[in-house]
Amino acid sequence: MRFLVLVLFSIYSLLLYATGVNAQTAQAISDKVVNKNNELNEVVIKRQTSLVKYSSNGTIEVNVTNTLLSTSSSVNELLGRVPNVIVAEGQIGVLGKGEAIIYLNGILINYERFAAIPVSQILKIEVISNPSAKYDAEGKAVINIITKKNIENGIMGTATQQVTVSEFAGTSTNTLLDFNYTEGKFSFITNYGLQLGKGRELLYTTRTRPNPDEFMRSELTTDWKRQFNNYSNFGFGVQYTFSEKNYISLAYSGNIEDLGGVVESRNSIEDNSGTNFYATDIAKNDVLLNQFINLNYNVVTDVKGSSLFIGTQYSNYNGTVKDFIDENSLVDKTNTERYLKNNVANGINIIMAQADYSKKINENKKLETGAKYSYATITSGTDFLIARPEEMNFVLDDELSSDFSYKEKIGAAYFNYGNSIVEKVNFSVGARGEWTTYELFTNANGIQKFSKSYGNIFPNLLLNFDFSDDLKGHASYVSRITRPRYQALNPYVIYQDPFTTIEGNPNLIPEKIHAFEIGTMYKKFDFKIGYTYKTDPISGAALRGNTPNTYILRSLNLEKEHTFFTSLSKSFTIKRWNSTNTVSMNLTKAIDNVYEYVSGPVKPQIYLYSNNTFSIPNLFKIQLLAWYLGDKSYGLRSDNSRSTVTLGIERNFFKEALKLNFTANDIFHDFMVSGDYNVGQTQIYYHRTYTTNYFRFIATYSFGHSKKQTFKKSEIEQTENSRAR
Repeated sequence: MRFLVLVLFSIYSLLLYATGVNAQTAQAISDKVVNKNNELNEVVIKRQTSLVKYSSNGTIEVNVTNTLLSTSSSVNELLGRVPNVIVAEGQIGVLGKGEAIIYLNGILINYERFAAIPVSQILKIEVISNPSAKYDAEGKAVINIITKKNIENGIMGTATQQVTVSEFAGTSTNTLLDFNYTEGKFSFITNYGLQLGKGRELLYTTRTRPNPDEFMRSELTTDWKRQFNNYSNFGFGVQYTFSEKNYISLAYSGNIEDLGGVVESRNSIEDNSGTNFYATDIAKNDVLLNQFINLNYNVVTDVKGSSLFIGTQYSNYNGTVKDFIDENSLVDKTNTERYLKNNVANGINIIMAQADYSKKINENKKLETGAKYSYATITSGTDFLIARPEEMNFVLDDELSSDFSYKEKIGAAYFNYGNSIVEKVNFSVGARGEWTTYELFTNANGIQKFSKSYGNIFPNLLLNFDFSDDLKGHASYVSRITRPRYQALNPYVIYQDPFTTIEGNPNLIPEKIHAFEIGTMYKKFDFKIGYTYKTDPISGAALRGNTPNTYILRSLNLEKEHTFFTSLSKSFTIKRWNSTNTVSMNLTKAIDNVYEYVSGPVKPQIYLYSNNTFSIPNLFKIQLLAWYLGDKSYGLRSDNSRSTVTLGIERNFFKEALKLNFTANDIFHDFMVSGDYNVGQTQIYYHRTYTTNYFRFIATYSFGHSKKQTFKKSEIEQTENSRAR
């Protein structure tokens, strides 16, 4: 029923606009403003901001400020509300493309850095489905997070308090502080956020071997009851603007994740000998400190808008785990108990430097080139200690304990050239070369050493067609690579119960991607169709361990994967109603001949998205977000549908100094990741529930004073925008 309502609502929104209602009035107002702006130093217009802006090259730009997205407590949650972006199980992907890499203001960042980005400072999100050669070849698409920039002299700041209440997880609070100071050529920005309270994640899994000779059925429930002792992010940055054409900036940011609580696992295992029960309680004591330093310099080198950017970044991750595990079992009507200690220390250090030069030859001709070097070192040590309750003498377990080290160097260079073929057709062609060297050592399951060097060339081509004001199009080919995450290579053990562990796979290899896309924009309707081919796609599965009933959750490489997708989107404004709608379909087939997957049907997956804002002048603003991701069968696995409906109401007080917002998120609690697959003669079903069903109250107070600055128009803005594409 909810699916039908969402379908009808999306179709109604699209058809209503198609009947002839348009934004001509808004355009007329905009034209008047442009004319008036020649006479006035400052013009203030209060009108509803459109959520999404579509580009003819397939990129979409999503506004965050003053939308339902800005009420998110984390960047992870925010991206899950962006159209065509799918967030689940630690991955962020773009529908039809796959997992994306994340940029912050044009600089590549790691997934772990998300927690250090304050949502309150995010201006907009760019979803780049056809990235050019200037972007790292890692990932199938690019999501560029763009933060706000203060161009006013004076002091500005905000203080935000969030209170989140969830029947499923409990209560949590999030306190956010932002401060900006600008005086002449000098600007300073700082932020601090603190999250306290509770979170929860619940996983139900069944594993069944139907073969009578080795029959087994396991029903496992794992309940993560998290306690956020200190989830905080902090940072500051300074920038000096030498002139309108060049600046230098230095920024430091970081986050602390001090996690407590308990993980409760209950496992019932039935086999030919009978039924046994196992209970494991893990008292969590995990602390992670991430720190980042950025130094950037940008200069516009000529009057046409050519520019040079030089950036450096240092990232440091330090984590410790000191978990205490209480394990009980009922085997053959006999109770046994033992205690375990899981002590882990890990560290990651990444140094990166890059230089990008953009030469604007004329209005249509542009050459971009650059180079980048990164060096990463990862180390970790895991000690598992086991003791009986009557002894309390902990002894090291060599099988579960291990050391790991990994070093990786990546050098890259690229060029990208754009020009016009004829008056209404332009192109962009480029290539990126990357050389990777790595060394890996682990003593898990015996001493293993790996070292390898390899190079890759990644070409790309984009054609843009400007047929008329109402009709534009593009065609593209992009080649990419996805390297395994550092922790996915680390074979250290994450303990869940005596029969279930999560372990990395040092034998993982990168996956290669070739993506083709054709798109059109007709009267501001955005339509895309594409095909993506992957070799050695990275996936994951629960594989049988060394003993009959044990299973290891591990990343692995499949053989290949084919994906076809199509998408239709439309944003419009009718008086006080602003609406963004997307309807998409993708069809995926995965192939493997190594891990004994059982092949199944291939069925298309439907995606519906609708984001609506209704403004009632001088009273409040109502925002409604709903999306639906349908069932998916892609040969080796099947995923069940999931959806969410979010409703928010917002009002400003005291001349917009105070903003109050109330949000009901995932009202029907339908965001649940579940599915099934057959591998190695085992049928596996999983069902994961998150803390998405909640009520949240947000109060934001803005303070300070500012004085407008008048800047002469130049091409520096175009240059900065080009760096983000």
